[in-house]
Amino acid sequence: MPTGSLTGQVGLVTGAGRGIGREIAIGLAAEGMALGLLGRTHGTLTETLKECARHGARGVAVTADVTRPGNVREAVRAVERDLGPVDFLVNNAGQVDRSEAPLWETDPSQWWQVVETNLRGPYNLLRYVLPGMVERRSGRVLNLNSGFALRPDGHYTAYATSKGALLKLSDNLADSLAAHRVVVLDISPGAVATDMTAGMPMFKGMKAWGSIPYMVAVAVDAARGRFDGLHGRFIHAGRDNLEHLVAEAEAIREADARTLRLRPYGPGDPMA
Repeated sequence: MPTGSLTGQVGLVTGAGRGIGREIAIGLAAEGMALGLLGRTHGTLTETLKECARHGARGVAVTADVTRPGNVREAVRAVERDLGPVDFLVNNAGQVDRSEAPLWETDPSQWWQVVETNLRGPYNLLRYVLPGMVERRSGRVLNLNSGFALRPDGHYTAYATSKGALLKLSDNLADSLAAHRVVVLDISPGAVATDMTAGMPMFKGMKAWGSIPYMVAVAVDAARGRFDGLHGRFIHAGRDNLEHLVAEAEAIREADARTLRLRPYGPGDPMA
């Protein structure tokens, strides 16, 4: 899949009514991509749609709960009916634990709601978008992930667990999708200032936030195919030297790096 212009392509962004999702959608629209905007709040989606239209981009806003398969199926149908087949899927919609607490003190319903939004949501979108991509032998998926996927965190167990599972889901998909020339990437924007992060106690008083415009530029580059060589791998936009990663993509694949793997305790570890 060549890199280049996004004009005439169709993007689908979840959680597009606010935060990073909104900015990514507008950034893609500025590059000529038609946008399907999914979210739970019609008003904020409409505002994003207006911003996309200011760039001359076609678009459609669809109210949907990503955790509900029927909602997602109908939303994808609506986007593809109005705009055409989806070329670039951005799984951005997400939630975080309501408070910093050990698992045994969490609210069970809210804990599971976070996992459903962050894992079942992307699954539902993949389930209804991938068949078309596979049939056309073309498409790219960007899962908005997090550094929480890579490290234990006893205070945000739902968020960290769901993001780790999302990374593993991409890993499990990578080989089968490669055979159909469909690319999946997990990219973390780092700590950027959004409504979600602003409410997290760990970021109270945070001054050095990451750049949302930079993450938008990374998403646009992903849509163009700049990171295709890192298919199935984890990228941390806030920390990585992206030029270096792209240059080392073949070595990264050969080393089976940037994936979740069991770390052996030594050369005699039978699980190595």
